Amino acid sequence: MTERVEAEPPDLSTLTIGVLGGTGEQGRGLARRWARAGLPVRIGSRKVERAQEMAALAAAGLSGADVSGQINADVARNSDVVVVAVPYDGHAALLASLADDLRGKVVVDVVNPLGFDRQGAFALTVQEGSAAQQAQALLPESVVVGAFHHVSAPLLLDDAIESIDTDVLVVGDDRAATGLVQALAETIPGMRGIFAGRLRNAHQVEALTANLISVNRRYKAHAGLRVTDV
Repeated sequence: MTERVEAEPPDLSTLTIGVLGGTGEQGRGLARRWARAGLPVRIGSRKVERAQEMAALAAAGLSGADVSGQINADVARNSDVVVVAVPYDGHAALLASLADDLRGKVVVDVVNPLGFDRQGAFALTVQEGSAAQQAQALLPESVVVGAFHHVSAPLLLDDAIESIDTDVLVVGDDRAATGLVQALAETIPGMRGIFAGRLRNAHQVEALTANLISVNRRYKAHAGLRVTDV
């Protein structure tokens, strides 16, 4: 049997991480965790005042944290890796408006297309197949990776929780980009980034969030995932 040789993790020290939708709980939670890991973070919003307010919250109590708030277009232009954490109903319009600003960037789509009714959460049908595939169709000159769909926002925002013990399923067609996003996940204590296939597999990753919401509601939990034997 050939021994598997793990590639060297990419160097994140020179990268600036942008978060579009950093005013929401999941985006702000990720931003704070990356700021705690010492990464420069830019939080985006339609209004700069709102972005600056959320940046201040994300950096609160973190000595030397490099976190700032900017309008979405500036975040897209000024970041090396851009995380999209906006509600699905605004997903397509935002990305279409930023296609030029995101040219050549790695774009990490964390959006879950979900609906809710009296029976709970359910996956929505997306014409392109998934939110991540929609993003790639709208951003043909960017490299889109799907990740962070199953990470609990309350856990991210709870500073008393040092380690978030969950695996992050990472899907994408560019292995250098998926490797970078796996490494980005692993800057957060307790997390592992697990390559989970090509972008065409994003639908079932996004849709699984509806099942986790059901788990959380039944068991009053903040459930995540662990992949065994890896």
